[in-house]
Amino acid sequence: MNRPSAAFSCPVYPSIVAASRSIEPQQPIQQTSEPTLGEFIAAVAATMRRGGHPRTAETYVATFRSFSRFLVDSRGVADLPLGNVDSPTIESYAAWLAGCRLCPNTVSFYLRILRAALSRAVDTGMIASRPQFRHVYTGIDRTVKRAITPESIGALSRLKLPAGSASALARDMFLLSFYLRGMSFVDLCHLRHTDLRGGYVTYRRRKTGRTLTIAWTAEMQRIADRHPAPASSPYLLPLINPDAPNPRWSYINTASRINRELRRLGAAIGLQQPLTLYVARHSWASIAQSKGIPLSVISQGMGHDSEQTTRIYLASLDTAVVDRANSIIISSI
Repeated sequence: MNRPSAAFSCPVYPSIVAASRSIEPQQPIQQTSEPTLGEFIAAVAATMRRGGHPRTAETYVATFRSFSRFLVDSRGVADLPLGNVDSPTIESYAAWLAGCRLCPNTVSFYLRILRAALSRAVDTGMIASRPQFRHVYTGIDRTVKRAITPESIGALSRLKLPAGSASALARDMFLLSFYLRGMSFVDLCHLRHTDLRGGYVTYRRRKTGRTLTIAWTAEMQRIADRHPAPASSPYLLPLINPDAPNPRWSYINTASRINRELRRLGAAIGLQQPLTLYVARHSWASIAQSKGIPLSVISQGMGHDSEQTTRIYLASLDTAVVDRANSIIISSI
Protein backbone atom coordinates (compact mmCIF):
# COMPACT_ATOMS: atom_id res chain seq x y z
CA MET A 1 0.00 0.00 0.00
CA ASN A 2 1.26 3.51 -0.76
CA ARG A 3 2.79 5.40 2.11
CA PRO A 4 0.50 8.14 3.48
CA SER A 5 1.74 11.55 2.47
CA ALA A 6 0.66 13.46 5.56
CA ALA A 7 2.96 13.68 8.57
CA PHE A 8 1.23 14.08 11.88
CA SER A 9 2.23 13.97 15.51
CA CYS A 10 -0.16 11.54 17.17
CA PRO A 11 0.92 10.29 20.60
CA VAL A 12 -1.21 7.14 20.76
CA TYR A 13 -0.62 5.67 24.20
CA PRO A 14 -2.22 8.29 26.51
CA SER A 15 -5.39 8.29 24.42
CA ILE A 16 -5.95 4.53 24.68
CA VAL A 17 -5.15 3.84 28.32
CA ALA A 18 -8.68 4.56 29.50
CA ALA A 19 -10.05 2.13 26.94
CA SER A 20 -8.00 -0.75 28.28
CA ARG A 21 -9.73 -1.28 31.62
CA SER A 22 -12.07 -3.96 30.26
CA ILE A 23 -12.60 -5.93 27.07
CA GLU A 24 -15.97 -7.44 27.87
CA PRO A 25 -18.00 -7.18 24.63
CA GLN A 26 -21.27 -5.32 24.73
CA GLN A 27 -22.67 -6.98 21.57
CA PRO A 28 -23.19 -10.61 20.50
CA ILE A 29 -20.17 -12.68 19.56
CA GLN A 30 -20.08 -14.66 16.33
CA GLN A 31 -20.47 -18.17 17.75
CA THR A 32 -17.91 -20.87 16.93
CA SER A 33 -15.88 -23.54 18.70
CA GLU A 34 -12.69 -21.73 17.68
CA PRO A 35 -11.18 -19.23 20.16
CA THR A 36 -12.09 -15.66 19.39
CA LEU A 37 -9.69 -12.79 18.90
CA GLY A 38 -10.93 -11.17 22.11
CA GLU A 39 -10.41 -14.34 24.14
CA PHE A 40 -6.92 -14.79 22.74
CA ILE A 41 -5.90 -11.16 23.36
CA ALA A 42 -7.27 -11.30 26.91
CA ALA A 43 -5.09 -14.35 27.57
CA VAL A 44 -2.02 -12.72 26.01
CA ALA A 45 -2.58 -9.53 28.02
CA ALA A 46 -2.87 -11.50 31.25
CA THR A 47 0.45 -13.21 30.49
CA MET A 48 2.07 -9.85 29.78
CA ARG A 49 0.86 -8.43 33.08
CA ARG A 50 2.25 -11.40 34.98
CA GLY A 51 5.52 -10.92 33.13
CA GLY A 52 5.80 -7.30 34.24
CA HIS A 53 4.68 -5.63 31.00
CA PRO A 54 1.43 -3.86 31.92
CA ARG A 55 1.87 -1.10 29.37
CA THR A 56 2.13 -3.54 26.47
CA ALA A 57 -0.87 -5.43 27.83
CA GLU A 58 -2.87 -2.19 27.83
CA THR A 59 -2.08 -1.54 24.18
CA TYR A 60 -3.22 -5.04 23.19
CA VAL A 61 -6.48 -4.70 25.13
CA ALA A 62 -7.15 -1.20 23.78
CA THR A 63 -6.53 -2.40 20.23
CA PHE A 64 -9.13 -5.11 20.63
CA ARG A 65 -11.59 -2.59 22.05
CA SER A 66 -11.11 -0.53 18.91
CA PHE A 67 -11.47 -3.59 16.66
CA SER A 68 -14.59 -4.65 18.53
CA ARG A 69 -16.20 -1.24 17.99
CA PHE A 70 -15.45 -1.62 14.28
CA LEU A 71 -17.15 -5.02 14.24
CA VAL A 72 -20.21 -3.69 16.04
CA ASP A 73 -20.48 -0.81 13.57
CA SER A 74 -19.98 -2.92 10.46
CA ARG A 75 -21.32 -6.39 11.31
CA GLY A 76 -23.34 -6.14 14.48
CA VAL A 77 -21.05 -8.50 16.43
CA ALA A 78 -18.34 -7.67 18.98
CA ASP A 79 -15.82 -10.42 18.30
CA LEU A 80 -14.67 -12.87 15.63
CA PRO A 81 -13.10 -16.33 15.63
CA LEU A 82 -9.36 -16.02 15.11
CA GLY A 83 -9.56 -17.70 11.73
CA ASN A 84 -12.11 -15.19 10.46
CA VAL A 85 -9.78 -12.21 10.81
CA ASP A 86 -8.83 -12.21 7.15
CA SER A 87 -7.37 -9.69 4.71
CA PRO A 88 -10.70 -8.07 3.69
CA THR A 89 -11.55 -7.64 7.39
CA ILE A 90 -8.21 -5.96 8.08
CA GLU A 91 -8.61 -3.65 5.08
CA SER A 92 -12.11 -2.70 6.21
CA TYR A 93 -10.82 -2.05 9.74
CA ALA A 94 -8.04 0.20 8.41
CA ALA A 95 -10.59 2.17 6.39
CA TRP A 96 -12.86 2.43 9.45
CA LEU A 97 -9.99 3.80 11.55
CA ALA A 98 -9.19 6.38 8.90
CA GLY A 99 -12.85 7.31 8.81
CA CYS A 100 -12.63 8.03 12.53
CA ARG A 101 -10.22 10.84 11.58
CA LEU A 102 -7.23 9.14 13.16
CA CYS A 103 -3.86 10.12 11.78
CA PRO A 104 -1.83 7.60 9.73
CA ASN A 105 0.53 6.77 12.59
CA THR A 106 -2.37 5.99 14.93
CA VAL A 107 -4.05 3.77 12.32
CA SER A 108 -0.73 2.03 11.76
CA PHE A 109 -0.26 1.59 15.51
CA TYR A 110 -3.52 -0.33 15.92
CA LEU A 111 -2.77 -2.45 12.86
CA ARG A 112 0.73 -3.31 14.10
CA ILE A 113 -0.61 -4.42 17.48
CA LEU A 114 -3.30 -6.51 15.79
CA ARG A 115 -0.68 -8.05 13.51
CA ALA A 116 1.51 -8.88 16.51
CA ALA A 117 -1.44 -10.55 18.27
CA LEU A 118 -2.26 -12.68 15.22
CA SER A 119 1.41 -13.60 14.85
CA ARG A 120 1.31 -14.95 18.39
CA ALA A 121 -1.72 -17.04 17.44
CA VAL A 122 0.23 -18.40 14.46
CA ASP A 123 3.18 -19.24 16.71
CA THR A 124 0.93 -21.23 19.04
CA GLY A 125 -0.60 -23.15 16.12
CA MET A 126 -4.09 -21.74 16.61
CA ILE A 127 -4.30 -20.37 13.07
CA ALA A 128 -2.35 -20.70 9.85
CA SER A 129 -0.05 -17.94 8.68
CA ARG A 130 -1.72 -15.63 6.14
CA PRO A 131 -0.70 -12.27 4.62
CA GLN A 132 -3.68 -10.35 6.10
CA PHE A 133 -1.75 -7.09 6.32
CA ARG A 134 -0.31 -7.00 2.80
CA HIS A 135 -2.60 -4.21 1.61
CA VAL A 136 -2.60 -1.92 4.64
CA TYR A 137 0.01 0.54 5.83
CA THR A 138 1.87 -0.53 8.98
CA GLY A 139 4.85 1.81 8.79
CA ILE A 140 5.69 4.88 10.87
CA ASP A 141 5.44 8.31 9.30
CA ARG A 142 7.84 11.03 10.30
CA THR A 143 6.15 13.11 12.97
CA VAL A 144 6.23 16.85 13.37
CA LYS A 145 9.02 18.27 15.49
CA ARG A 146 8.72 17.56 19.20
CA ALA A 147 12.06 18.94 20.34
CA ILE A 148 12.46 22.50 21.62
CA THR A 149 15.54 24.70 21.62
CA PRO A 150 17.99 25.37 24.47
CA GLU A 151 16.64 28.92 24.56
CA SER A 152 13.11 27.64 25.20
CA ILE A 153 14.33 25.30 27.93
CA GLY A 154 16.16 28.25 29.50
CA ALA A 155 12.99 30.36 29.36
CA LEU A 156 11.06 27.55 31.03
CA SER A 157 13.64 27.26 33.81
CA ARG A 158 13.48 31.01 34.50
CA LEU A 159 9.70 31.16 34.95
CA LYS A 160 8.73 32.51 38.37
CA LEU A 161 6.35 29.90 39.75
CA PRO A 162 4.87 29.54 43.25
CA ALA A 163 6.90 27.12 45.36
CA GLY A 164 5.12 23.83 45.83
CA SER A 165 2.59 24.52 43.08
CA ALA A 166 1.49 22.03 40.43
CA SER A 167 3.08 24.21 37.75
CA ALA A 168 6.41 24.27 39.61
CA LEU A 169 6.37 20.48 39.93
CA ALA A 170 5.59 20.07 36.23
CA ARG A 171 8.35 22.46 35.16
CA ASP A 172 10.91 20.84 37.44
CA MET A 173 10.07 17.29 36.37
CA PHE A 174 10.50 18.33 32.73
CA LEU A 175 13.90 19.85 33.55
CA LEU A 176 14.98 16.85 35.62
CA SER A 177 14.05 14.50 32.78
CA PHE A 178 16.09 16.63 30.40
CA TYR A 179 19.09 16.81 32.76
CA LEU A 180 18.96 13.02 33.10
CA ARG A 181 19.58 12.53 29.38
CA GLY A 182 15.89 12.54 28.51
CA MET A 183 14.88 9.97 31.12
CA SER A 184 11.36 8.69 30.43
CA PHE A 185 8.72 9.74 32.93
CA VAL A 186 7.94 6.19 34.02
CA ASP A 187 11.59 5.72 34.98
CA LEU A 188 11.65 9.11 36.70
CA CYS A 189 8.61 8.13 38.77
CA HIS A 190 10.26 4.90 39.92
CA LEU A 191 13.64 6.32 40.92
CA ARG A 192 14.42 5.18 44.45
CA HIS A 193 16.60 6.70 47.15
CA THR A 194 18.80 3.62 46.86
CA ASP A 195 19.46 4.41 43.19
CA LEU A 196 21.65 7.35 44.28
CA ARG A 197 25.15 6.31 45.26
CA GLY A 198 28.50 8.05 45.16
CA GLY A 199 27.35 10.97 43.03
CA TYR A 200 25.62 8.78 40.41
CA VAL A 201 22.10 7.55 39.77
CA THR A 202 21.86 4.00 38.46
CA TYR A 203 18.55 2.63 37.24
CA ARG A 204 17.09 -0.01 34.96
CA ARG A 205 14.92 1.22 32.07
CA ARG A 206 11.45 -0.25 32.49
CA LYS A 207 10.95 -0.37 28.72
CA THR A 208 14.11 -2.22 27.69
CA GLY A 209 15.62 -3.53 30.92
CA ARG A 210 18.94 -1.82 30.20
CA THR A 211 20.88 -0.43 33.16
CA LEU A 212 22.02 3.19 32.88
CA THR A 213 24.30 5.21 35.13
CA ILE A 214 24.21 9.02 35.07
CA ALA A 215 26.22 11.56 37.05
CA TRP A 216 23.99 13.23 39.67
CA THR A 217 24.60 16.97 39.47
CA ALA A 218 23.87 19.90 41.76
CA GLU A 219 21.00 21.03 39.49
CA MET A 220 19.36 17.63 39.86
CA GLN A 221 19.77 17.64 43.63
CA ARG A 222 18.20 21.09 43.93
CA ILE A 223 15.11 19.85 42.10
CA ALA A 224 14.91 16.75 44.31
CA ASP A 225 15.23 18.97 47.38
CA ARG A 226 12.36 21.17 46.21
CA HIS A 227 10.09 18.16 45.71
CA PRO A 228 10.82 15.53 48.37
CA ALA A 229 8.77 12.37 48.54
CA PRO A 230 7.06 11.46 51.83
CA ALA A 231 9.47 9.99 54.37
CA SER A 232 7.72 6.61 54.19
CA SER A 233 8.05 6.36 50.42
CA PRO A 234 10.83 4.32 48.83
CA TYR A 235 10.76 6.67 45.85
CA LEU A 236 12.96 9.70 45.38
CA LEU A 237 10.20 11.96 44.03
CA PRO A 238 6.54 12.54 45.04
CA LEU A 239 5.08 11.30 41.76
CA ILE A 240 3.39 8.02 42.60
CA ASN A 241 1.81 6.66 45.75
CA PRO A 242 3.34 3.26 46.59
CA ASP A 243 0.31 2.47 48.76
CA ALA A 244 -2.25 3.16 46.02
CA PRO A 245 -4.48 0.19 45.11
CA ASN A 246 -3.11 0.40 41.58
CA PRO A 247 0.26 2.23 41.43
CA ARG A 248 0.17 1.94 37.64
CA TRP A 249 -2.90 4.18 37.42
CA SER A 250 -1.32 6.50 39.98
CA TYR A 251 1.56 7.02 37.54
CA ILE A 252 -0.76 7.55 34.57
CA ASN A 253 -2.87 10.12 36.43
CA THR A 254 0.24 12.00 37.55
CA ALA A 255 1.60 12.10 34.00
CA SER A 256 -1.72 13.48 32.77
CA ARG A 257 -1.75 16.26 35.37
CA ILE A 258 1.86 17.23 34.66
CA ASN A 259 1.33 17.29 30.90
CA ARG A 260 -1.70 19.54 31.38
CA GLU A 261 0.44 22.00 33.36
CA LEU A 262 3.27 21.76 30.85
CA ARG A 263 0.99 22.69 27.96
CA ARG A 264 -0.01 25.79 29.86
CA LEU A 265 3.63 26.67 30.64
CA GLY A 266 4.64 26.07 27.03
CA ALA A 267 2.05 28.58 25.88
CA ALA A 268 3.36 31.04 28.49
CA ILE A 269 6.86 30.98 26.97
CA GLY A 270 5.52 31.26 23.43
CA LEU A 271 5.87 27.71 22.15
CA GLN A 272 3.80 26.89 19.08
CA GLN A 273 3.78 23.16 19.83
CA PRO A 274 2.34 21.40 22.90
CA LEU A 275 4.89 21.00 25.67
CA THR A 276 4.79 17.51 27.20
CA LEU A 277 7.08 15.30 29.23
CA TYR A 278 8.05 13.45 26.06
CA VAL A 279 9.44 16.68 24.58
CA ALA A 280 12.26 16.58 27.14
CA ARG A 281 13.56 13.30 25.71
CA HIS A 282 13.33 14.48 22.12
CA SER A 283 14.99 17.77 23.04
CA TRP A 284 17.97 16.10 24.68
CA ALA A 285 18.59 14.03 21.55
CA SER A 286 18.07 16.99 19.23
CA ILE A 287 20.36 19.34 21.12
CA ALA A 288 23.01 16.63 21.45
CA GLN A 289 23.00 16.17 17.68
CA SER A 290 23.18 19.92 17.07
CA LYS A 291 26.31 20.02 19.25
CA GLY A 292 28.02 17.44 17.05
CA ILE A 293 27.76 14.55 19.53
CA PRO A 294 28.06 11.24 17.62
CA LEU A 295 24.94 9.18 17.05
CA SER A 296 26.47 6.24 18.91
CA VAL A 297 26.95 8.37 22.03
CA ILE A 298 23.42 9.79 21.84
CA SER A 299 22.01 6.28 21.45
CA GLN A 300 23.96 5.00 24.44
CA GLY A 301 23.01 8.03 26.52
CA MET A 302 19.31 7.47 25.88
CA GLY A 303 19.49 3.75 26.55
CA HIS A 304 18.26 2.77 23.10
CA ASP A 305 18.64 -0.83 21.97
CA SER A 306 19.89 0.30 18.58
CA GLU A 307 21.02 3.40 16.73
CA GLN A 308 18.05 2.98 14.40
CA THR A 309 15.72 3.92 17.27
CA THR A 310 17.79 7.04 17.84
CA ARG A 311 17.57 7.90 14.15
CA ILE A 312 13.77 7.84 14.42
CA TYR A 313 14.00 10.37 17.25
CA LEU A 314 16.29 12.61 15.26
CA ALA A 315 14.36 12.29 11.98
CA SER A 316 11.82 14.87 13.16
CA LEU A 317 14.31 17.64 13.87
CA ASP A 318 13.38 21.22 13.12
CA THR A 319 13.39 21.84 9.38
CA ALA A 320 14.83 25.32 10.01
CA VAL A 321 18.33 23.95 9.40
CA VAL A 322 17.35 22.70 5.94
CA ASP A 323 15.40 25.90 5.25
CA ARG A 324 18.48 28.01 6.01
CA ALA A 325 20.57 25.84 3.69
CA ASN A 326 17.97 26.26 0.98
CA SER A 327 17.98 30.02 1.48
CA ILE A 328 21.75 30.13 1.07
CA ILE A 329 21.52 28.13 -2.16
CA ILE A 330 18.76 30.32 -3.60
CA SER A 331 20.56 33.55 -2.69
CA SER A 332 23.66 32.35 -4.53
CA ILE A 333 21.85 32.40 -7.88
